[in-house]
Amino acid sequence: MTILESPHSMVKTAPHSRPLKLAILLNSYRSPFIHEIRDSYIRSLSQVTHHPDTQLSFFYPADNYKQENDLPDLSRDNYDLIVIGGGNADPRKRHAWILRVHKFILDTVKNYPRQKICGICWGHQTIGMLFGGEVIDLEHPELGVTEAALTPLGQKFFGSRDHHHHHQQQHRASTSHGKVGKKVLSLQQHHRRALGTTPKGFHELLVDSQAFVSQNNAILTFQGHPEKDARCAKLRVGDAVRWYSLGKNSVSEGETGSSESEEEERVTMLGKIQKDMERQHDGVEVWGRVLDWVREGSSGAGHEILHGGSVHL
Repeated sequence: MTILESPHSMVKTAPHSRPLKLAILLNSYRSPFIHEIRDSYIRSLSQVTHHPDTQLSFFYPADNYKQENDLPDLSRDNYDLIVIGGGNADPRKRHAWILRVHKFILDTVKNYPRQKICGICWGHQTIGMLFGGEVIDLEHPELGVTEAALTPLGQKFFGSRDHHHHHQQQHRASTSHGKVGKKVLSLQQHHRRALGTTPKGFHELLVDSQAFVSQNNAILTFQGHPEKDARCAKLRVGDAVRWYSLGKNSVSEGETGSSESEEEERVTMLGKIQKDMERQHDGVEVWGRVLDWVREGSSGAGHEILHGGSVHL
């Protein structure tokens, strides 16, 4: 596997059918963990992408927004999959870099309707919002591995064994995502916003708007993080302090209460969240199914999701 970064530099992983070429947009603004996030994609994808010529190209639109070329150039480069990854900004904001990513997604759907796109967390919310879904603030943010029930369509999608590959990939499918009767998926979560409604032209794969596939089979989105392992997830455990008001000085001046018991509660809560992040999950299996889906066809009827949709630009 070759790893490219923008501006383009290189790296390598491990034999499969034809090699794939992926563009991955990392949408975290000034994140101190941006390289660790990139590495989590490399670790997880290397377990299902076993061709020495497979290529991952990373883009950083939030940090490189002043560079005109820091988004994939589809007029020049062909990608089997474009991943709109997670981010640390509200996708409803109108920052210049966010609007550029919005435009890139809409232009891609319009001009390259057969292009496969996968949205993850921020990408899931952003794509959903662009096509008429509503982004909502959660009363209780989610951190760690959680389970979500598959819809009937989701069970069919993740239970499918007809991936048009040779016997090696069929074997991989039968030992991972092709489990008969699979009813739930477990994925790392790290979000305090979510989609509250189904976008126009999409079908639900996980209940509670946690995964969608477009009608033309060109766009797939997940609220959870198939790329994250515990090592990467625990880097952000400190977010729980803010999100759950677990700071040492969370009690207002003049309020009664034992600071010792509060610290105990804080340590207990952080310990629980870390254990949740260490739970087994289906991230690698999900990537296996995503890459099989990449090789499946799409109708190319981009107008099915563009027509009548609410566009936030």
